[in-house]
Amino acid sequence: MAKKMTRKEMREHLYRMLFRMDYYQGEDLSEQLELYLEELAEASDSEKQELRDKFQAVSGHVSELDAEIGKRSNGWTLQRLAKADLTVLRLAVYELKYDDKVPAGVAINEAVELAKSYGGDKSTGFVNGVLATIARELPE
Repeated sequence: MAKKMTRKEMREHLYRMLFRMDYYQGEDLSEQLELYLEELAEASDSEKQELRDKFQAVSGHVSELDAEIGKRSNGWTLQRLAKADLTVLRLAVYELKYDDKVPAGVAINEAVELAKSYGGDKSTGFVNGVLATIARELPE
């Protein structure tokens, strides 16, 4: 029996799937996602479905997430943000605002870890700053 993916592994796969949104649309995006999931040999069918569901949830809120990010990206338009940073922020802001199962501290820490892996030299500070601002504004 294959081992269950950790939350961290699931989040990283979700990040990789979400990253494709800025490069593919419609049927091409759906095809890319299915190809990605087919290559996840270690994932069970239920894990793949969970990734699909979470992708749909995050992508369904992208305009709201982008508005939140844009308001707090002091002087940076979304078009100027690195795609890796924007993807990390979209995922983390979704978790902060819409996923009650993920504590704010975990969402921020995991986003910073993704930014370390996929972003540039200044990504971690930028991502942390934007997310800390959003987290402070959340209702208790």
